[in-house]
Amino acid sequence: MMKFPEAVRTVVVMSAMLAALTACQKDPGPAERAGKEVDKATAQVGQQIEKAGQEIQDAAKSNKK
Repeated sequence: MMKFPEAVRTVVVMSAMLAALTACQKDPGPAERAGKEVDKATAQVGQQIEKAGQEIQDAAKSNKK
């Protein structure tokens, strides 16, 4: 069983860690916002590539007939 001072020290350390974790949840900085914009642009490019690929497949199917 833990001694009382050791238990108090454990609670204080865990509280400090929890406070540090919640402090990390502030508004995103410029790098994080830029990263989200890059992610969004990448997703849009991926969608356009898929659309173009589908159009190519459709064109190839219609040329076979």
